Amino acid sequence: MKPIMLFSIVALTMIVIATSFGLQISNTESIQIPANLVGQELYVCPAADSMWDTISQMLHPFINYITIAFFFVVMLLAFNWGWALYQNLLSDSFKRESFSKPWQFTKFTFWVGVIVLLLTLTPNHFRTVHVKGTTENWVLCESNSPDARAVRAEAVHN
Repeated sequence: MKPIMLFSIVALTMIVIATSFGLQISNTESIQIPANLVGQELYVCPAADSMWDTISQMLHPFINYITIAFFFVVMLLAFNWGWALYQNLLSDSFKRESFSKPWQFTKFTFWVGVIVLLLTLTPNHFRTVHVKGTTENWVLCESNSPDARAVRAEAVHN
């Protein structure tokens, strides 16, 4: 196994374990809520407008066209695999080289799909909320996140 692949697996495993057990690099103080309001609050942080959010917003009007194009390519991919299988069936022998082009096309399609998915659905896309009475952009966060604010749960909408 290549060293970079091994490093990627170890790093991904460390990230999954750290997030599963709530481990953090730095500790911050949680917001203290009065006892009568516990369970009625959500924590929001100001959304930092990043380059990824801008790219996602620019691609959003074209999401239907991107989806149509992706599934068109997937259908072509299925026909490529089917044609390679059919050719091997006709010759009654397995020729590995007839599957090299469909396999390359499959890998290319997969990675293009992953990249487009990452560009269109940024982490803020899933955490973005609107708070009644404000026009700012907010994301859900934990009580111990920097700049976290407690708001009543009924004032938060997605």
